This record gives sequence, C-alpha cells and structure tokens, in this order.
Amino acid sequence: MTTTQPTENALRRRRRGTLLTLCTTLGALLLAAVFLMPLGYGIATSLKDKDGVSDPDTGVLPVSALTFDYEGETHDVYAVPMPDGSTRDLALIEPGRESSVFIDPDDPDAGPIEWDGRWRTLDRVTGLDPQWGNFTEAWNTISFLRLTGWTLMYALVTMAFTVASSAWVAYGFARFRFPGRGLLFGLLMATILLPPAVTLVPKYAVFLQMGWVGTYLPLIVPQLFANAFNVFLLRQYFLTIPRELEEAARIDGAGPIRTFLRVIVPQSIPALTAVSLFHFFYAWNDFFEPLLYLAGNRDIVPIGVGLSYFSGVYNSEPHLILAASLLALALPVAIFLAAQRVFVQGIVVTGVDK
Repeated sequence: MTTTQPTENALRRRRRGTLLTLCTTLGALLLAAVFLMPLGYGIATSLKDKDGVSDPDTGVLPVSALTFDYEGETHDVYAVPMPDGSTRDLALIEPGRESSVFIDPDDPDAGPIEWDGRWRTLDRVTGLDPQWGNFTEAWNTISFLRLTGWTLMYALVTMAFTVASSAWVAYGFARFRFPGRGLLFGLLMATILLPPAVTLVPKYAVFLQMGWVGTYLPLIVPQLFANAFNVFLLRQYFLTIPRELEEAARIDGAGPIRTFLRVIVPQSIPALTAVSLFHFFYAWNDFFEPLLYLAGNRDIVPIGVGLSYFSGVYNSEPHLILAASLLALALPVAIFLAAQRVFVQGIVVTGVDK
C-alpha cells in the first residue's frame, strides 16, 4: 500500500504535465497560425492572376478555370452530368443549343462525346494554378537588383556605424566614472521620448543648407553618433560582464581600447548581434526619411520607397504589389535566420559563468 500510493501520485503528475504540455503547444500553434494568417493570405494572393484577385467569388487559393488543347484549339472544361448519375470533367469542343459535343481530357483518343442539354448551365472546372510569373514580372518591373543594392548599402553602412558608436558610448557609461555621468546618461535616455517630427524640419533645413539633400549623407552621417536605444541595451549588457576579466587584461598591460576590443566585444556578441539585427531591419524598412531626403533622385532610393512608387503605378493589380513585397521580404528573413544561429551560439560565453 505504501509503495502503490507514490506510484499513483507520480503517474498523476506525469499525466498533468503531459496535458499541460499539449495545451501549451496547441495554444502556441493557434497563436502562430493567427499571426501568420495575413502572410499566408498575401502569398496566396500574389500567386493569383488579375481576374482571380478581382473576382469576389474565388477562394483564398490561386485557382483558375481549366482548359484543354485539342486539335490546335483551347477549349474550356466543364463538369458534365452523365446519364448514369456520375459527373465527368469534359472539354467543350462543339457548343450547341440543346446538345453539345465534348472530349475527355484524360482520354482524348476515345473520341467525341455527345451530350444532350444546355451547356451554359454547366459549371466551369477550376484547379490550383499558381501564377509564378507574377514574381518575374514584379522583379523586372521594380528593378529589384538596383533597389536591393542601394538598400543593402544603406542598411549595412549605417548598421556598422551605429553599432560601433553605440558600443563605445555604452562602454564609457558602463565602466568609467566621471562627474555628471548619471545626468548625461539620463539626458541621453530622454532623447528616446523626443518625437522625430519635432526635429524633422530643423534637420532638413540644416542638411539642405549643407547641400546634402538628394544624397545618402543625411541618412548615414547621423549614425556616426550613438543611438540612445542601442546605448541602453549595450550598457545593460556590459554591466553583466565580470570586472575581473578587465582587471586581468589590465594586469597584462592592456589599455582601455585594447580591453574593449579584446575582452568586452567578444563577450558581447549576443547583444551586438541583437542591436545589429534591430538596426538592419529598421534601415531595410525605413521609408519616410529616404523618401524625404532622396525625393529628387529616384535612381538611388531604397526598396521601401521603390515599393511605394511601384504600388502607385500598379494600384489596380494587388497581386503584383504583393509579389514585389514578398521579394523584398525574402532577404531580411534569410538574414534573420542566418543571424539567429550566430545569436544562439553567442549566448553561451566560453569560460564565464554569469
């Protein structure tokens, strides 16, 4: 009796744990399905033709009416009820008023099939028909390679500048003591609360006077100065790195710069990767500032502005707009998946137990 009771309690706990795991997994799958539903609808719409998008009676999947080529001509396929009560998918080759002639697409050698009835009352047969040519048309129309090249230049250059400058500033706030450090850090953090619209007109006026409007300089040069959000993230991470590592480097004769490059940076790969990803995706999706500063030079706009121009020209063809948007989405997703592995590997810091 004493042995049976603990065994039953362990089985109950195991069952409750299994049920809780199943419920949690099901809930996560439902949330993921709801979250990915707009993306799935966009993918399905991008594979439709223009008629399939404009027809309100079509379903979500890209389908179109089936046709069959017979003796050099294209014929529509209909669902034809047969005398034995079955329904066959036949191609109409000779329409008539009270009787028509069909052919079986699966067995055209069987010859024509005469059918008594009005063919206009029959339903067209539809099938899955993804229009992969939408992506080719969008690729060629939008000049995708040119837009991607300028966007990559903008995103990678500004990412390198903002990560480097923010890391230097964050290291100073995290490790060095100087008068007014707390006040300066508080003022820096207060800039996060400043709406970008407040500084928009003064910044544009300054850059216009400098002759930078129409170039990437107004978008790249400000990134040489630290971003408050990035500084906060990196400073909080630097504070978790043991000071003993820096003291050991100092004993070996390393100065502050060498200590930062040889000790702090290798230990901060997760934070640096996260900040890099945040800024890369921000720059990739940036729309308003490139639109403002590059409005006079459409040949060098990034992909966000290029998509807006494409949408304005093809506003009556949403399937092409979604195809172009998916093309623009592919590279950031691939970069995120590749960087995700680096991010996970960098979480485990060799030789340090945090």
